[in-house]
Amino acid sequence: MPMTCAARRWTIGCTAALVAAASAPALAETPREMLTAAAFQSEDKASALALIAKAIGAADRILAARPGDREALLQRGVAIGYRAKLMRNRADARASLSIFEGLAARDPRDAEAQMVIAGWHLDAIDQLGGFIARAALGAKAQAGEAALDRAVTLGGKQAFFLGLGAMMLIRQDSHNVGEARKWAEAAALAPTPTPLDVVMRRSAMAILPALRANDGKAAAWLARKLLPFGRLKP
Repeated sequence: MPMTCAARRWTIGCTAALVAAASAPALAETPREMLTAAAFQSEDKASALALIAKAIGAADRILAARPGDREALLQRGVAIGYRAKLMRNRADARASLSIFEGLAARDPRDAEAQMVIAGWHLDAIDQLGGFIARAALGAKAQAGEAALDRAVTLGGKQAFFLGLGAMMLIRQDSHNVGEARKWAEAAALAPTPTPLDVVMRRSAMAILPALRANDGKAAAWLARKLLPFGRLKP
């Protein structure tokens, strides 16, 4: 989509955040670290898919040794969902949602489970459009938005949830500047105990100038670049 003049004004902030994330040391020891690298450091689909495959293999090995391991199960679901997104695979998409919903049923206060459910619905709608996403996958904006609110409420003391929430919110509705700005402002000040928290705080800070200028379209454009796989070459 061609950039508006306003979007061009904020490209410097977007680029700085992307460079900061890409220049961080590549972490590839655990499924979570592999998927962080795939989502935010990969520049092409092939390299992203290779990391995703490694993450699935690593998660499977953990689950073989410790069936039901929450972290391994979560990351396996994320990896399958990422593969679904890149390959437009309907079976993978449905399989990942089943894992996420199982984790949420096991612990309704699991903020990460709520966030991945939100991402599943809202990413599908953004990628396919509301009608096709609903018809092909059963993705629903209302379900995604409700899960997003729960995720930020439950995990709102960390930059990860606030920053990712702000980007998903403004991408979903470029008119919802006020709420997205509130979450992004909070993310900019929130603790960053994990590498993903660091990435999301930087991303929130990158979209803040556009949000403060009440330019929801520019903020939404930047959010798409800063969300997982936004750097992939066409």
